[in-house]
Amino acid sequence: MELIMSIIFLIVIICIVMIWYVASYNRFQEYVIRINEAEIDIDSTLRKRYDLLNKSIDVIKTVTKEEDVLKIISEMRSQRLNNFDLDRKLYEAINEFNKYKENNNDLRKNESFIKIDVSLNESEAEIEALRKYYNDIISDYNKIIKTIPSNIVAKLSKLKTKDYFDGKDLSENGKAVTKI
Repeated sequence: MELIMSIIFLIVIICIVMIWYVASYNRFQEYVIRINEAEIDIDSTLRKRYDLLNKSIDVIKTVTKEEDVLKIISEMRSQRLNNFDLDRKLYEAINEFNKYKENNNDLRKNESFIKIDVSLNESEAEIEALRKYYNDIISDYNKIIKTIPSNIVAKLSKLKTKDYFDGKDLSENGKAVTKI
């Protein structure tokens, strides 16, 4: 009888551990899904910004009569960039776009240019909100990967911590410089 009780106790313990493992694994999967959804939203917004800047090239060329406008956008057409790098490149292109806006009164009066400028400003607010949402999810995800006992499930499932979408420009001497 004592052997049967020991076996039952062992089975119960194994069942509890299995239930805990499955629950923890499912929790990780929920975070992975939320992270992927946030990345898709960020990607969509960044592509929208890219398209707006691409459209602005023709407007700027027409108004300013310059040929070499927003080279960054032209160079990006052939590159395959992740969201982090795309955001950094688009930030450079937006800075160049703003220089054209500041230095040319005719551009500031052009209706197409104004619409693009307004849309770019709206997308900036949108990308900031998406970046915050993404970073919040990443923060929670990284916490459960590093805390006991869920880190056991993370190690067994080969899950790693993820980087934040920090909006830093890493191009200056390899140092992280926050965008202004």
